[in-house]
Amino acid sequence: MLVTLFKGFIAGGLLIALTGCGFSLRGAFHLPAEIQTVQLSSVAHNASLERALAKRLKPYRLQMVDNSGATADLTITLLPDELDRRLLSLFQTGQVAEYELVYTVKYQLQFAHSEMQAIEFTVTREYQDDPDAVLAKSRELDLVLGEMRQQAADRIIRQISTSYPHRNANSPL
Repeated sequence: MLVTLFKGFIAGGLLIALTGCGFSLRGAFHLPAEIQTVQLSSVAHNASLERALAKRLKPYRLQMVDNSGATADLTITLLPDELDRRLLSLFQTGQVAEYELVYTVKYQLQFAHSEMQAIEFTVTREYQDDPDAVLAKSRELDLVLGEMRQQAADRIIRQISTSYPHRNANSPL
């Protein structure tokens, strides 16, 4: 009985310590409650990053508005993204053995009643190539690129949660 009570106190203390220090599960970003509607647009319509970001925004139950002139609490404009490959190593035969994939994302955030913010970042991954397994490596490359887009979408959501312009009660909109 005493051991069970002691374990309960330890578990409760750990839970309080974790929540008190700001710990949250990976991917659990808190968007400001003031953001109810989002306009998501892309220069390249139906781009892969746009689909990944829309999928990542679904759990927040935000109303997505189109470009028809309706006002949104947040406007996200995805600019053309770029994927570069940098050579890291070669096989003895001179064929490429390893690449560094560099995915550059450019976008603009504009909160209601605020100035537009232009943001750019890169996501990098190493990718090992094997000329003997071209088909399998092609599929693996597609999977890696999908993961990089998901990571980029998470980073955009994290940026939204940290860059929202909080106003005090005395400031006008």
